[in-house]
Amino acid sequence: MAYQALYRVWRPQRFADLVGQETVTQTLKNALITDQISHAYLFTGPRGTGKTSAAKILAKAVNCRYREDGEPCNKCETCQAITAGRLGDVIEIDAASNNGVDEIRDIRDKAKYAPTVADYKVYIIDEVHMLSTGAFNALLKTLEEPPAHVIFILATTEVQKVPATIISRTQRFDFKRIATETIVARMQYILKDMQITFDDAALELIANAAAGGMRDALSILDQVLSFGADHVTLANALTVTGSLSGDTLTKYLRAVNAGETGNGLTIVQTELAAGKDPNQFITNLLIFLRDLLLYRQDPHLARSFYATQDPAAFAELIKQIDDTRVYQMIDVLTDVQEQLRQTTHPDVYLDVLTVKLATLSQTVAGPAAAPAAQSAPAPEALTETIKSLEQQVAALQQAAKGGAAPAAGPAAAVKRKAPQRHTKVHVNLEEINTVLGQATRQNLANLQSIWGDLLNMLDVGQRAMLHVGTKPVAASPEAVVVSFDYPMMFERVAKDQVLREQVEADLNKLAGNPMHVYFVPKEQWPQIRKNYLLAHPVGKQKSGRPAPGDAPTSAAASPATASAAPAAAPVNPLVDKAKALFGSFVEVDNGSSKQTASSDNNQKQTDGVKTNG
Repeated sequence: MAYQALYRVWRPQRFADLVGQETVTQTLKNALITDQISHAYLFTGPRGTGKTSAAKILAKAVNCRYREDGEPCNKCETCQAITAGRLGDVIEIDAASNNGVDEIRDIRDKAKYAPTVADYKVYIIDEVHMLSTGAFNALLKTLEEPPAHVIFILATTEVQKVPATIISRTQRFDFKRIATETIVARMQYILKDMQITFDDAALELIANAAAGGMRDALSILDQVLSFGADHVTLANALTVTGSLSGDTLTKYLRAVNAGETGNGLTIVQTELAAGKDPNQFITNLLIFLRDLLLYRQDPHLARSFYATQDPAAFAELIKQIDDTRVYQMIDVLTDVQEQLRQTTHPDVYLDVLTVKLATLSQTVAGPAAAPAAQSAPAPEALTETIKSLEQQVAALQQAAKGGAAPAAGPAAAVKRKAPQRHTKVHVNLEEINTVLGQATRQNLANLQSIWGDLLNMLDVGQRAMLHVGTKPVAASPEAVVVSFDYPMMFERVAKDQVLREQVEADLNKLAGNPMHVYFVPKEQWPQIRKNYLLAHPVGKQKSGRPAPGDAPTSAAASPATASAAPAAAPVNPLVDKAKALFGSFVEVDNGSSKQTASSDNNQKQTDGVKTNG
C-alpha cells in the first residue's frame, strides 16, 4: 500500500480520539445518547482543529446500529464503509469547487429520496462559506424544512462569511485552537506507538509552529521524520520549520540591546544564508520577548521551549533587558512584521529592523540626556535655583493661608498646563458637515443596528481595530460618521485605506446602497457637532420668530408676558435640529439659558444643548 501522511493515518475515528475539543464531543455524544439529533449542524473554527473529522464521526454515529455511549463501533459494515468513503448515503462536498446554484439545487432534489443502506442521508459541505449568494438561497428552504431522513453538516473556517439566515437554521459548534500541551501529548502518543525516539524540545517547537492546528503539527512532524531518519531532534525541527534556536535569539537580543549593530546584522545574514524564514525570524523574536515578560512575573507562565531549553541563560537575559525596552522592541517588531507581508525583499527589512533595535535606546534616551551632557550646572546655579523654589513655595503657602490667589509672578510659573494629545491625522470637516446636513435619527438607528454584523464580516485584524471604543454617532442615507474613544486607534484606522474600503464595501452589502465612512476622534466630536449647530441654525423662520433685526416687538413684551415665559418653555429650533440629528443622545440644560430675543443669547442657548456620546 502507498505511504499515507501521518494526519491521514491518525485521523480520529471516535469522539474520544478528537483531542482538544471536549466540549463539542461531549455535547454531540449526549445528543446521540438521548436521540436528540438535529437536522443541521455548523462546525466553525481554525484549520486543522477537527471539524471535518467530527463531521465524519457524527455521520458514522447516527447510522451505526451498534453504537455505545454515543460512539460508533467502527466494526459494522456501515461504519467501515463510511470510513473508507464508499457509502453512497454519506456525501462529502467541497464548496470551494462546487459553489454554484446548480450544484446546490442538485443536492436539494436528491435529498428528497430515502437513503439506500444507512438510516440517515448525511451531506457534509466543507468550506461552506465559499458558496455563492444564489447557492445559499437555494440551500435555505431545504435547511429550514428538510426531509426526516436527511442531516446537513456544514464546516467553515470563516463563519463571518456565512449568512445569518443559514446560521440560524443550524446548531453551531465552535472548534477552538488546540493547546500546545495537548498537541505535544498527541505527538508523543503517536511516536511511542510507532516506536520512534524524540526530543521533548523538538515536539514543543513543532507544536508552537503549528499555531493550534493538529493537522499542521502532524504534517511538520512528518517532514521532520523524513529529514532525520526516523528520529525527532531539535536541530532537525529547527531546520524544517525555519525557526531560530534559543541560543541564536539570545545572542541577537544581547547584541541589539548593547547597541552592537554589526554583530546583530551578522547574525541576521548568517541565519538567512542558512535558509531561515524571515517571517519566522520575527515570529520567534516575538515569542521570545513575550516569554521574557511572562518569566519575570512567574517562570511557570513562559510556555515556549525557549524558556525551558536553557533556563539559566534565559534568566540572565531578563536581568539585562528591562520591561520598557521589551515593550519598545515588540512595537518595532509588529510594525516590521506587517511590512514584510507586502515586500519581495524581506532581508532588507530585517537589516533595517536590526538597526532600529540597536539604536532604540539612543533614540529614547538621547534627547533627554543631551542637555545634561552638554552643560552641567554649577553648584552656585543649583543653590540659586533652590532658593528661588523655596521662595515660590513660601508665597504659595502664604496665599493659601490668606485665602487669596497668589499674585502673578515667579510663583505662578510653577503651574503648568497639562499636555494634551492631539491627533496627527486631519479630520475632513467639510465631508462630515455634509453628512450632518443630511443626517437623521432613523439613519443613525439603522446603522447602529447593523454595526455588529459589519464587524463580524471583517477579518480578525480589522475587527480588532474597530471592535473597542468605536460607534456610529451620525448617519445620512449615504454616509456615516464613526467616533473613536482612543486617539491612537483613530490615527491607525484613518491611515488604513484598505480597511476603509473594506468597511464601505461591507456596509454597501448590509445597507443595500453605497455608503461612505468618515472617522473622528471622540475628543473632537463634541466640538465639531457644536460648531455645526451654531453655523446652521435651521428652523428660525419655521418657528415664527422674527430675525434679530425685526425684534422690537419681542423686546417690548409686557411684564406679564415676560413672567409667563419660563412656564411656556418656548422651543429652541437649535434643540430641535440637535434632536433630529442625534435622537435620544440629546439632553437640554435649561439652567444655563434665558429667553431673550437677541441672537447672542440664542447662541448661549445652544451651549446648553448636550449630547451623550
